[in-house]
Amino acid sequence: MISITDTQKIGVGFVTFGVTFIFLGVILLFDKGLLAIGNILFLAGMAFVAGLERSFRFFFQRHKWKGSGAFFGGILTVLLGWPLVGMCIEMYGFIVLFSGFFPVAVNFLRRVPVLGQILNLPFISGFVDRLGGESKMNV
Repeated sequence: MISITDTQKIGVGFVTFGVTFIFLGVILLFDKGLLAIGNILFLAGMAFVAGLERSFRFFFQRHKWKGSGAFFGGILTVLLGWPLVGMCIEMYGFIVLFSGFFPVAVNFLRRVPVLGQILNLPFISGFVDRLGGESKMNV
């Protein structure tokens, strides 16, 4: 069994609150205060969960500079008062940074009992296959 430290538990709480604040900020028509707090909590939570050194190595690898620049540039744009533009830039950076995890996440979600059946429905399956990087010939 995987042992989780108290610091990692705090980090998971920060990430959860960060995502919640970002969600509320988007729902409340891109409220810049909620988005800013959510971004700060999300980054702090990532640092607590993975550690400062591993987080720094993840974001500042040479092949991830484009995604990291867009992600942090979007956060900076939100903090400067342009929430809609900042969230669009941030979303692009998030997709570029974490696109390598999408196939793993899709394969995991397909193994969840009820959700897997929903993801295999005809119209949803094509979208999920493209998101996961799978082609119809490999299936």
